[in-house]
Amino acid sequence: MIGLISATAAGAAARDRLVTAWPERVRVYDGPVGDAVRRAFAECEQLVCFLATGAVVRLVAPLLSDKATDPGVVCVDEGGRFAVSLVGGHGGGSNELARQVGELLGAQPVVTTATDAVGLPGLDTLGLPVEGDVAGVSRALLDGEPVALRAEVAWPLPPLPVGAEGAYVVRVTDRLVERAAEREVVLRPPSLVVGVGASKGAPADEVLGLIESTLGDAGLSPKSLAELATVDAKAGEPGIVEAAERLGVPVVTYSAEQLAGVEVPNPSDAPLAAVGTPSVAEAAALVHGGELLVPKRKSERADGRPAMATCAVVRRPGRGRLAVVGLGPGARDLLTPRAKAELRRACVLVGLDQYVDQIRDLLRPGTRVLESGLGAEEERARTAVEEARKGQAVALIGSGDAGVYAMASPALAEASDDIDVIGVPGVTAALAAAAILGAPLGHDHVSISLSDLHTPWEVIERRVRAAAEADIVVTFYNPRSRGRDWQLPKALAILAEHRKPTTPVGVVRNASRPDESSRVTTLGGLDPATVDMMTVVTVGNTATRDIAGRMVTPRGYRWQASQEGAE
Repeated sequence: MIGLISATAAGAAARDRLVTAWPERVRVYDGPVGDAVRRAFAECEQLVCFLATGAVVRLVAPLLSDKATDPGVVCVDEGGRFAVSLVGGHGGGSNELARQVGELLGAQPVVTTATDAVGLPGLDTLGLPVEGDVAGVSRALLDGEPVALRAEVAWPLPPLPVGAEGAYVVRVTDRLVERAAEREVVLRPPSLVVGVGASKGAPADEVLGLIESTLGDAGLSPKSLAELATVDAKAGEPGIVEAAERLGVPVVTYSAEQLAGVEVPNPSDAPLAAVGTPSVAEAAALVHGGELLVPKRKSERADGRPAMATCAVVRRPGRGRLAVVGLGPGARDLLTPRAKAELRRACVLVGLDQYVDQIRDLLRPGTRVLESGLGAEEERARTAVEEARKGQAVALIGSGDAGVYAMASPALAEASDDIDVIGVPGVTAALAAAAILGAPLGHDHVSISLSDLHTPWEVIERRVRAAAEADIVVTFYNPRSRGRDWQLPKALAILAEHRKPTTPVGVVRNASRPDESSRVTTLGGLDPATVDMMTVVTVGNTATRDIAGRMVTPRGYRWQASQEGAE
């Protein structure tokens, strides 16, 4: 929860904008400012104070105790010009909160944390448990001193300026480390899965004790535990559920049929008779593959009675992450916040050289860039998937929306279920052009590429004809190039068989870019020679009208009926 504190009418007005935008995230604290800050500090994870920075400093200073647990504090000035990350930039999340508040209020976020200022990811912001000399290693990274990466477990990380050798170390491990070495940071990825089997009524202490002793004996850290896995029939077993709660991990369950299909070293008749699978602990841990670190192990009871719990431990390798990112039509303000976040998260960027140039300044230092020219789409898709399969965090970029005539299709055709794939939508060229033209897509519409490099012209023509006969607004991508100069005239002729010469047509070149140009003409008046590959052509349907120089397609057909009646 985010506590909101204000003292003046101007501050309250800005505060209320956050309340409207984040009704489930925020809580307003009224009353005397000092009391409000103290209550919010004790009850909330973060605070936004619409007060002078000096006042907030004096109010929160006596309340500070530990940077790991103190709430993050953002201060917004009375004029709403700046959102200052004051306390808890990383641990309290105030750096990101300042950016979010700034975006909502139109304020400039002010972040002075050293790593953020130079574009380095904070070691304590990677979403992994971290221990050791965070400040010292971070300073070494900032100063350009050699920092070694010791990755005992492969895990996708954002770009870090690390190498094979260095006096400082970033260690990625799921092993027990009693104490991080001097000049060392230990990152703990959630790489361990514990499969659990339990008799009905097995005590939580017995289940938990078995898991903790098994991990300890194997030299494995419970901080790297991702989940407890078991059979569906044990989903509500109180001992398993409580053990998971005390460990702070979820319980993941599988059907007996799924588990019976997993090959394990120690099958048994007992679970087969009880729940329908020859293995619960080992099979549940191994469902998604991995390395079996500890085979099935039974609990030991002080009273000598039969064990009521079993467990097995598997290390799952870090799955590579492929984000397919749409950059929008070109303007920076049409690049979505989610796309920006994915670009900064990636340690490998794959893209067309001219698109890479658009966003190169958004990449973190150390990002490996793999760029190529036009015509290498399938090669880029293969490269991105191969890099993700190495356990990397990869961003594959495309213009507009990456799923529309762009990189998502070839990438997903190459990818299998051994990597995570995240789609990041973008503003398409059709949408950008439509916004410039007016409202040409107010009713049913379709996009058709006139490039026959990947699609036979016979197929394209059939689709154009179907759209013409169905009276659907058509947006043409890739309408004309020096080597393809007859397809657009042919497509327009097909549409002209079903639409009047006066049908509005919108032509937009380089939508949202500095050299943008646009015009509204007619189906009979469009000269195809004025169109090139950087142009989007939108042809209206029989209801589309030119109103004050803008293309407008009504949402219904009553307008069309009234127009025809008037004629």
